[in-house]
Amino acid sequence: MADSCLGPPSISKASPPSLLLRPPSQSLFPFPSFPKPIPRPLVLSMASLQCSSSPPSISNSSPRPSQPSLLVFSGGTAFNGVAEELKKLTTRVAHVLPVSDDGGSTAEIVRVLGGPAVGDIRSRCLRLSDQSNAEALAVRRLLGHRLPLDPQDAKSQWYDIVGGEHSFWKGVSRPYRETIRAFLVYFQNEILRRPNESFCFSNGSIGNFFFAGARLFFQSLDAAIFLFSRVSDIPAESLVLPVISTNDRLTLGCELWDGTIIRGQNEISHPTNGFMQPIDKGCSSAPALPSRIKRVFYMSSEGGKSLHEVFPMVNASVLDQLSNVDCIVYAMGSLFTSVCPSLVLRGIGEIISSRNCPKVLLLNGTHDRETSGFSASGFITSITDTLNRKYGDPDSCLENLIDHSIQHRGKTSWFSPGCYTFFYLKCVTFPMPNQYINTLLVPKDGQIPIDVQCLASQGIFDVVCVLISLLLVAFGLNSGSYIFKQLYGMS
Repeated sequence: MADSCLGPPSISKASPPSLLLRPPSQSLFPFPSFPKPIPRPLVLSMASLQCSSSPPSISNSSPRPSQPSLLVFSGGTAFNGVAEELKKLTTRVAHVLPVSDDGGSTAEIVRVLGGPAVGDIRSRCLRLSDQSNAEALAVRRLLGHRLPLDPQDAKSQWYDIVGGEHSFWKGVSRPYRETIRAFLVYFQNEILRRPNESFCFSNGSIGNFFFAGARLFFQSLDAAIFLFSRVSDIPAESLVLPVISTNDRLTLGCELWDGTIIRGQNEISHPTNGFMQPIDKGCSSAPALPSRIKRVFYMSSEGGKSLHEVFPMVNASVLDQLSNVDCIVYAMGSLFTSVCPSLVLRGIGEIISSRNCPKVLLLNGTHDRETSGFSASGFITSITDTLNRKYGDPDSCLENLIDHSIQHRGKTSWFSPGCYTFFYLKCVTFPMPNQYINTLLVPKDGQIPIDVQCLASQGIFDVVCVLISLLLVAFGLNSGSYIFKQLYGMS
């Protein structure tokens, strides 16, 4: 399917615009003031393309301004490197993560014990955990450990850990040891209570087991996150929020443009053909999808029913944070299985489109199975369509009805550059892309085409070009902070 199916028509080629990229010394949004509303001129005029090739120098003598607050939509892998460095700049970050991961040891936990997937949440909590002393590092090492791939070796090592005899407990004080071990024991007991299910410990994450034990004990995902955050000593103002707060199992589904339905996050992004094996999320060797993805949605089989589409409610804490943060970020990573599952829920698009603040997309450096052939505008269109809930259940489609008085007799329609519109006596408006994204960070040597005309027609005028190394999974020292220092003009 051509890119034209993913975005609005290209503007006239008579006067092609150029792409605006601000140099790093020029602040996009001088904190704490918000940007002015994006102008919508009839004639588009943008400055010439410039790229930053080196981080700005950081002066220690300058007084540090108040920490900016951010909300980041991401998955549990690609943004982790940035998250760990970003906390050196600000700890006021709300990390919003999906609960539909069904790969690795998460899949085995969900298969045997049910409940939401906790792998992405555990992964982000570990990245935010304290590393300031020996005990903090020992706790992080324990909760970040994965068991061997061989099932028998994995089970043997697990018994040593849950029995408190493994060397991984070295350096963990008695209060921490008893707290962590209590929930590992609870997790083990829950497995033993299900004799008809044989649990495979291969490549299992100790952090996932601890998380699952806490959730089962408290019967609350939020309580489990709170406990994990306290045990790993995450700063109180750093929030890890499941986009859906539930104790039920949710499956991610997607509909392709050719009508094909794919069930399961792993099957969409990294299919394993039914084999249990470690997932290499940095590898894009999976075969291409037969057609591009049209939409993502949630499915459930709770209550004894067959797998069917459901419309879960968004976590109220996410909406609260979204309404108050200084900046909204869509992270790099798997677009349809890491970012869009958080955007498709009711209430998310409504709040984002109403906010007058920086809304930043960190563009991927390469294509993957989900975005093969996409241009930059294709990413933006997919995010816009997801937030507008454009496809699927028409009752869920984001529609803002406003009264409109017809001022010219005989006219039954009216056009506004700010929205797609169709009018009779009332106006149905669908937020435009630039109401969801007003800034684009582009890797300098990335493989995603930057289609200038389509970006201009979407109202995207602010684009920052950075070294691709700053947007990779493995970030160097201060690279994650550098991105946001550019964004807020901090030096």
